[in-house]
Amino acid sequence: MTDLKTRALAYHEQPRPGKLSVEASKPCATQAELSLAYTPGVAEPVRAIAQNPADAYRYTNKGNLVAVITDGTAILGLGNLGPLAAKPVMEGKAVLFKRFAGIDVFDIEVAAPSVQSFIETVVNIAPTFGGINLEDIAAPHCFEIEAALKERLDIPVFHDDQHGTAVVMCAGLINALDVQGKRLEDIRLVCLGAGAAGLACMRLLIAMGGRKENMILVDSKGVIHSGRTDLNAHKREFAQDTPLRSLADAMRGADVFIGVSGPNLVSREMVASLAERPILFAMANPDPEILPAEVKATRADAVMATGRSDFPNQVNNVLGFPYIFRGAFDARAGAITQPMMIAAARALADLAREPVPAEVLAAYGLDRLEFGPEYILPKPFDPRLIERIPAAVATAAREG
Repeated sequence: MTDLKTRALAYHEQPRPGKLSVEASKPCATQAELSLAYTPGVAEPVRAIAQNPADAYRYTNKGNLVAVITDGTAILGLGNLGPLAAKPVMEGKAVLFKRFAGIDVFDIEVAAPSVQSFIETVVNIAPTFGGINLEDIAAPHCFEIEAALKERLDIPVFHDDQHGTAVVMCAGLINALDVQGKRLEDIRLVCLGAGAAGLACMRLLIAMGGRKENMILVDSKGVIHSGRTDLNAHKREFAQDTPLRSLADAMRGADVFIGVSGPNLVSREMVASLAERPILFAMANPDPEILPAEVKATRADAVMATGRSDFPNQVNNVLGFPYIFRGAFDARAGAITQPMMIAAARALADLAREPVPAEVLAAYGLDRLEFGPEYILPKPFDPRLIERIPAAVATAAREG
């Protein structure tokens, strides 16, 4: 861990601090080019945009520019450390947008004294951007922020911690169910974690055919049931009339476990109590709810996924957000809708079933990789992602 800390800090500091820079996309090496880049030539696109605001997509980078915005209240697995501490993560998100989808990003860290002030800040700067990616904002106020911005803005607004996680998880679960010979509409599912990611995962699964009455949501106080009086509106949406009270109670006989909570919260006894051919997505980072080795030692018939790159079946948001925005931009969509997210999930699932190109095997130092218990999601460096996922998203956007 010390070595990782040293290497990570050196990576961010050398040879120059941070992970981002701004570079010009047009030449500016002569007097003539200078007169086009700035005064007097710049006056012409200004006049054009003043007459027709849509021309901003013709003459500026608006149509390929995302704001990655946070208040720093839920940074990765580190919690509420404030907006400045969130900046390395936001810069990292910008790198991923550019590397995987060719999308430019300004990272914006907002010191907002209230939810409403954060909303007003984003609304006021929105003309600069073609899309808004909300990041590392704690529940439940992330729901209020996203809803308000979607209502007030005419550009795509996407909270990746919610919807990016849900899209990639659903893609993996579609394939895990296929491997295990089960159907989404039949399974009993337990979700541990009732924050932004957990609630979004449940909602998208229901939209794709899962049955709400077969889903149990569990938070730090236990099963979310109809007798509890401490639930906010978002949790109440999933409260069940059930005698189950603990995570262990809920997992007994369940087909699927989804974890978006914290480390080491699932025991081997809980895994042993699951139904035949179970599926576990233990996605807490950096340490999952239970390690794959423990699951394998307990249940040889399980399919397992985590949020980590050093285990098979990584549920990685980079499989989602760059391509979802790319597709939205390509279709000039004013919002990212549920059908667009479902299209992304299905396209990801379909891609994992195809033969893996040699260049992907080489990138990961593998001799072979094929659809099955340890390969249910494409690898992040698969070059086919940029071809398939944005196209599916754009088609869904155009079909309304």
